[in-house]
Amino acid sequence: MKEKKNPLSFQLDVSDFLPANKEEKESLVIMRESVSFWRDGLRRFEKNKIAMTSFIIIILVFIFAFVMPQFYPYSYEQQIRGSENLAPMAYSEPELALKAAGEKVFPHILGTDSLGRDTMIRLMMGSRISLLVGLVASILVLLIGSIYGTVAGYFGGKVDLFMMRIVDIIYTVPDILIIILLMVTLKYPLKDLAETVPAFSWINVIGVGLICIFIVFSLLYWVGMARIVRSQVLTLKEQEYVTAARALGAGSGRIIRKHLLTNSMGTLIVTTTLQIPSAIFTESFLSFIGIGVAAPMPSLGSMASTAIDGIYSYPYRLLAPALMISLIILSFNLLGDGLRDAFDPKLKN
Repeated sequence: MKEKKNPLSFQLDVSDFLPANKEEKESLVIMRESVSFWRDGLRRFEKNKIAMTSFIIIILVFIFAFVMPQFYPYSYEQQIRGSENLAPMAYSEPELALKAAGEKVFPHILGTDSLGRDTMIRLMMGSRISLLVGLVASILVLLIGSIYGTVAGYFGGKVDLFMMRIVDIIYTVPDILIIILLMVTLKYPLKDLAETVPAFSWINVIGVGLICIFIVFSLLYWVGMARIVRSQVLTLKEQEYVTAARALGAGSGRIIRKHLLTNSMGTLIVTTTLQIPSAIFTESFLSFIGIGVAAPMPSLGSMASTAIDGIYSYPYRLLAPALMISLIILSFNLLGDGLRDAFDPKLKN
């Protein structure tokens, strides 16, 4: 039987110092599970229903643009005689005759254009071009802007001052004017190169206009990325782990590659994602005014431009590419907002 302790006694109770059991330990654990930066960001991203919906829509658009054309019975440049200006889900007279004879004829889901080309397959290929332009342009912007901004922010001083003045000058250059000048300057040299060197025959497929768009993205559109990365590096280079790396003898290249760029990855991903819709809109606008991919390769912008001529007779031709452009740009914007909310430490609750 346990002896009762005198309340006025200063003697310690030995039972108070016994090791805690498992239940008592668990009751004292109030900290949440330790997770990495990326795992925590993905958890926050998955809770964002709008961003997840946008991500699913983007995946479906990629399937629509890259997978479905492999199984579609028509090609984007195929001109079907007697099938000009068909309405959605309509058949031409020759196709009706084939159906009457017992043959299977795939319907034109979105109708055909004035040359008898199926609108659905052209919409698929136009979406593919827009997505490829957005992805390639964003990669170019990421590579050039991140390297330039990191070097400027890390070395600072006169190097930073000189490099950022170059950025300020580039900001004043009108991109549309540069694209037009490049097209006038490079049109015939690139065509001669494609005709004389078989390895460059792909130039005739995508067109001089699209090449000029990529050149302009490489020359002009990386400045925003460079400024964002520079501001990140100016903060990160003062951290203790960078000082420790310098003390251990790490070179500037290793510090930039292993510490600064790695810890800026969240910002780089968000900025790159938000760059994609900007590139898609620029390409669609340029194709709309006739400075884009070469015919017969379709683009969402060139399809909308062609549909303007028959907007009163065939309004559905304009509706399809316009809705696709809006859907792609809106989805990427919402996805970028969701990634920013998930991976930006300043926005954490």
